[in-house]
Amino acid sequence: MFRTLAPFLVPRDHQQSLQPMFNQLSDNLEGVFKKLRGQGKISEKNIADAMREVRMALLEADVDFKVAKQFIASVQEKALGAEVMKSITPGQQIVKIFQDELCVVLGGDSEPIDLNPPARVLMVGLNGAGKTTSSAKLALRLKKDGRRPLLIALDLYRPAAIDQLATLAEEIDVPMFRPVEGEKDLLKVAKQALEWIDTQDGTVFIFDTAGRQEIDDNLVGELAELRKFLNPSEVLLVADAATGQQAVNVAQTFDEKIGVTGIVLTKLDGDARGGAALSMRQVTGKPIKFAGVGEKMDMFEEFHPDRLAGRILGMGDVVSLVEKAAESIDEADAMRMAEKLQKGGFDLNDFLDQMKMMKKLGPLEGLLGMMPGVGKKLKDVNIDENRMKHVEAIILSMTPKERTRPVIINGSRRKRIALGCGRPVSEVNSLLKQFSGMQKMMKSKGKMKKMMKQMGMDGPGGPGSGGGFPGLPGM
Repeated sequence: MFRTLAPFLVPRDHQQSLQPMFNQLSDNLEGVFKKLRGQGKISEKNIADAMREVRMALLEADVDFKVAKQFIASVQEKALGAEVMKSITPGQQIVKIFQDELCVVLGGDSEPIDLNPPARVLMVGLNGAGKTTSSAKLALRLKKDGRRPLLIALDLYRPAAIDQLATLAEEIDVPMFRPVEGEKDLLKVAKQALEWIDTQDGTVFIFDTAGRQEIDDNLVGELAELRKFLNPSEVLLVADAATGQQAVNVAQTFDEKIGVTGIVLTKLDGDARGGAALSMRQVTGKPIKFAGVGEKMDMFEEFHPDRLAGRILGMGDVVSLVEKAAESIDEADAMRMAEKLQKGGFDLNDFLDQMKMMKKLGPLEGLLGMMPGVGKKLKDVNIDENRMKHVEAIILSMTPKERTRPVIINGSRRKRIALGCGRPVSEVNSLLKQFSGMQKMMKSKGKMKKMMKQMGMDGPGGPGSGGGFPGLPGM
């Protein structure tokens, strides 16, 4: 599979690369668990040594000290249980215990957003955390779920924030309340907003509030009064996961002074150690309800503790991958492509269709990170999204006959194709060579089965063959 991704992969510059969140923690934990799995028998010393390394890995990832200590104690207690010590595969059992406890720390008892009428959602947080963008992303997500969201701008200190929300509201086609320019009385504006809501056909009302560079008494006082006036069903604290322990401290203060019902973690796709995500739920006692996983408006997901735990432990997140595919890919097209793959009749037209399918699912790097073990194998390369555009341009420069039968593309045709798409002949040659190798692999049932296994799928007849991801093998 990874060999067929070559047109889009380039070596990563270790000096300048941004390490995605949790990668450092995942790598450290992988080393610990590899040692445990290799032990025929597990002793108290083995477990104590492993837990010492896990504790260091958690602290290096910026996990709160008390959270790390409590977590280790809980895992160690269960790992020393008789059923583990006598197990045939004690190392695997301990990894399972670790995953279960990780789910608990992340919020195993998390609940969905409360949208019972009147469904008022108050978004709070510091400047720069992503409140305005998250408000619009939440509105888009609820709209896709069949709700009728309304956006209300209540940041009276930063006109730019109101303009930003207006731009995003127009982009996602959601009505927005805009306060009178120059108005500074927050409760007066909130009252006007409620009167406006009565004139609209909305079912969910999202209030975007002002923030500060840091918490101060004025901010807290205003938000407390606004909360009392609106009596919202949800008060969601938007916190930047990349700020580490500062985000945890902000969450504690907001909860103590205002009272939050849930947390939205932003920038989970960024370069950070991830400790905030692991500490937030445990320290505040409030569930993480949503996570921002990218800049695009649809990159906003419900937070699933078990799925994130799987990603951290390198087990992937196939469930989210299935959901994303089901939402983005037409089932009839997927089935048609699956049949062509199984019959070995795959040509460059199909390859182009697969690229379009893949683009619907979002950035390749995030997509591959959901596959078990794939993220680690690709940690030393960057996925160049521009190369996908170049490949698309090359294929579109071919005649219909050349796309169907690439074997006829000789030297003169390659020069013509390169000239037509504005790419060097070497890239045309590289694509054709890559495609030829992929066709040979698809005709080999053994190689296809091995590839499906790498992807965590069953191969022919299983999730990887029917309505699953016919777009993935070709990529």
